[in-house]
Amino acid sequence: AAPSFAGPHDDAMLKLATTSGCLTCHHVDPGATGPDGMPPIGPAWRDVARKYKGVPGALEALTRTVMSGSNPYASHWKGQVSGLAMPPNAVAINEADAAALVQWILLLPQAR
Repeated sequence: AAPSFAGPHDDAMLKLATTSGCLTCHHVDPGATGPDGMPPIGPAWRDVARKYKGVPGALEALTRTVMSGSNPYASHWKGQVSGLAMPPNAVAINEADAAALVQWILLLPQAR
């Protein structure tokens, strides 16, 4: 079944995610595995949306993580993904586009 996304900006956001390299490490829907059977490198975006739903400052914090990377010693996805940290992505995406993509991710509906 084809995944259902958040709304009218889906095509643009998926194109942005593809051209920025985000989908190399992330999937939209949970449960997908890589060719080696391991979990994806980064968390599925619907899992991110669920974890941060209603969390004040989530948009800003996650945009900062996209731009600057994350600390491998403070991973809050440990055991759920195969990667240890998110690398800085400022060379792949500008901050305005990163914020738009994060906002779209946070609005993704839960999988049915």
